[in-house]
Amino acid sequence: DHTSTHTTHTTNTTQHKREMSNYNQPRIIQLEEGWNDQIKAKAIDVLIDILDNNFEGGRKGFDPGEYIPIYTTCYDMCTQRSPYNWSRDLYNRHGETIQNYLTRTVLPALRQENGIQLLKQLRVRWKNHVIMNNWLKKFFTYLDRYYVKHHSLPTLSEAGLRHFKIQVYDVIKSDACSAILDMVNQHREGSVIDKDLVKNIVELFEAMGMGNLEAYTADLEAALLTGTSEYYKRQCQQWIVTDSTPDYLIKTERALEEERARVADYLNSESEGKLLNCVENELLESVELELLEKEGSGCRFLLANDKSEDLQRMFNLFGRLEHGLEPMASIVQKYITSKGDECHTAREERLKVEKAKEQNVDPEFISALLELHQKYLNVIRTDFAGHALFQKALKDAFVDIVNRKTGKYSNAELMSGYCDRILKSGGGEKLSESEVEGKLDRIVQLFSYLTEKDLFAEIYRTQLSKRLLTGRSLSDDSEKFMIAKLKLQCGTQFTSKMEGMLGDLAVGSDYRSEFDARMRQDNFSTKLDFSVQVLTTGFWPSSKTVNVVPSTEMTKCMGEFKKWHDSKHAKRKLTYMFALGNATVRAVFGKKSYDIQVATLQAIVLDALNGGVTYTFTELAEKLNLEEAVLKPLMHSLSCGKFKVVKKEPSGSKINTTDTFMANPKFSASTRKFRIPMASLDATHNVKRVEEDRTHAIEASIVRTMKARKTLAHQSLVAEVLSQLAFFRPNAKTIKMAIASLIDRQYLERSADDNGVYNYLA
Repeated sequence: DHTSTHTTHTTNTTQHKREMSNYNQPRIIQLEEGWNDQIKAKAIDVLIDILDNNFEGGRKGFDPGEYIPIYTTCYDMCTQRSPYNWSRDLYNRHGETIQNYLTRTVLPALRQENGIQLLKQLRVRWKNHVIMNNWLKKFFTYLDRYYVKHHSLPTLSEAGLRHFKIQVYDVIKSDACSAILDMVNQHREGSVIDKDLVKNIVELFEAMGMGNLEAYTADLEAALLTGTSEYYKRQCQQWIVTDSTPDYLIKTERALEEERARVADYLNSESEGKLLNCVENELLESVELELLEKEGSGCRFLLANDKSEDLQRMFNLFGRLEHGLEPMASIVQKYITSKGDECHTAREERLKVEKAKEQNVDPEFISALLELHQKYLNVIRTDFAGHALFQKALKDAFVDIVNRKTGKYSNAELMSGYCDRILKSGGGEKLSESEVEGKLDRIVQLFSYLTEKDLFAEIYRTQLSKRLLTGRSLSDDSEKFMIAKLKLQCGTQFTSKMEGMLGDLAVGSDYRSEFDARMRQDNFSTKLDFSVQVLTTGFWPSSKTVNVVPSTEMTKCMGEFKKWHDSKHAKRKLTYMFALGNATVRAVFGKKSYDIQVATLQAIVLDALNGGVTYTFTELAEKLNLEEAVLKPLMHSLSCGKFKVVKKEPSGSKINTTDTFMANPKFSASTRKFRIPMASLDATHNVKRVEEDRTHAIEASIVRTMKARKTLAHQSLVAEVLSQLAFFRPNAKTIKMAIASLIDRQYLERSADDNGVYNYLA
């Protein structure tokens, strides 16, 4: 019994092992069985039926209970050992399934349509293809994970896209492109189109690039750009005939905005720049000059009629072109120059009509230039956004306007005279401090275009000295403001003497206080209210020295001042400039007394004629030690002007050496205080000195350049010298003469090898 029981036990164990072995070996799925019975029947055919019936019943795909068995079948067929591993076959049949569906169902359906219906059908078929591709990828996911990677094949999604591209897209892309272009043109003409439809088809073109935009660019964008150019070329031909320049540009602006919106609505963003470029080329670049020069509405017309909004639009649109602003800037420059010509012509006509003696002050002319400059400076800042091309146009125009001479006086003299009129008390204009500064600010802007800045400086300095010494300066603050503006424009060297003049006056105030205290301390007695202003020779313009014999009282005061001054500054030499001084004379005619403001020389003459004495011209000249050239304008101011405080015999408006003079006993004036002006004994500026300074500046520039370069050709040297000279612009002949002078003085020599080359001599 024991043996029998043992045997039975052994037999049962063997049977259990066999059953376990059968369980560990899954059933082999044959290719056709798995494909036909499972994958095709339960997945592919069902999916195609869903797509063909347009998702009837609301079915969108497969639920997990349907999807997981299909996925498992594919997984098992791909993981069976060779020769039963069906990965390659399944990959191929995946492609064949898509290919067959596209060629047998999709393409025939598309070929039946055209135009917008083609696009609608294409949208449906593309959407279905995306769904089909996604589900097939899910079913065959295991292929992507191992088989595709191992064999470096396109992924299932890529393969699906490639099949659609080859079987469908390549066949219908041309018709689809034409249909899209038709819709775009309809949209341009104002028709309402299905933007979403166009956008969906554009997305299809983008997808066909497989990760880039090559398909979109080549198959749609190229034709779109060509069509856009043709469309706007037709528009241009029509608009240029019927519309004014502003209306044309409004339409162009609108077209650009619409094309930009079109891209945002349904095209790829990469197309925006290219599309707008087509519009710009056809509507702007091809007809730019015609638009700018159009009679009655072009750029000149807009400037002449202050059409700010139209000018801004013109600037913005032509600014889109690479060289679009250059012709416009050229027109602006010529127009501003022509307005400057009108100012010069008006001055010429005025000088002819007035036929009076021309003066070095013409506020009307300078004001016209200032207004012109301010107006177009504002235009360039506001309408042209301060663009460098238009700033240069303004500069070039005003360099021409400001440096053109009309009449006897240069613009440097007229501008300095304008400044003098503003800065002089009683100059003719009553202005607030801010108005004065505003006018000075604008005149310095005009001054910046002047080539003869050194001449302006010389004249301005002379006029400044007269204002300061006669006490007729409007205010120290205004004088300092103007000098600070000139300094900012031209540097310290340009204004150092002017600043020195103001410095002398500041120090002079302390001197006078100290001298007055000394006179009181010494109990110095005088009938005069005597003060002296000490000037530094180098700062002030050179003036005519008049060795007049002053009055006794004046001589006494001068002696006292010299004594005090020598005690402080023993090595400084004092020279009295009587032509620059001024005085107030208390005069009594009959029962009325007057305070007369005169120059120091006039005061000396009046003192000599005091008490009713009579002198001939010759006697007076001898008594006062005055030359005829000085005494004549002196006596003219006192006996022939508005206030004839001196009686001349014989009477007349001209001074002769045979005339006799005495105080006018019948003199009477309506005002108690008045001023008797006198013609200046000095010119407004020293032309010879300006020329000498220019010669020195040219020679210094030549030597400085040659010292650095050692050897230089003639033209290069001339160009270098011109670039260095900031305050005036000499002509080439003047520079050539300066070079010749330096060669004679052995600073330079001509090269032995080339006569047109110079060498520096150390």
